[in-house]
Amino acid sequence: VQLVETGGGLVQAGGSLRLSCAASGRTLSANMGWFRQAPGKEREFVAALSWSGGTIYYADSVKGRFTISRDNAKNTLWLQMNSLKPEDTAVYYCAGDSVGRDRPKIYYRDYRVYDYWGQGTQVTVSS
Repeated sequence: VQLVETGGGLVQAGGSLRLSCAASGRTLSANMGWFRQAPGKEREFVAALSWSGGTIYYADSVKGRFTISRDNAKNTLWLQMNSLKPEDTAVYYCAGDSVGRDRPKIYYRDYRVYDYWGQGTQVTVSS
């Protein structure tokens, strides 16, 4: 499985970006997540979409500003990011697992449960 993120870049505070995560080698019928990592900080949960598509989770820091979505036919996961803040600056990664069913809520925020990852895309928000 390969995941390739695109859509990162430099944007001013208050602006928007849309990240894409394209999958090859398998479908995106999986529990999928977006994480981010800023320099000197640990990898941080951003958003997740359950295998069934019936449940979505967001970190409190992005709730109301970011939207995760998926198109299984296109094998693509998206992260729409609005009202961006300088503290959103990080490398953003998409990730998926191979469990083949929805997980209990507590697992989605834990990066260790995901089996495959993209290479990341840099998002920089200037003040």
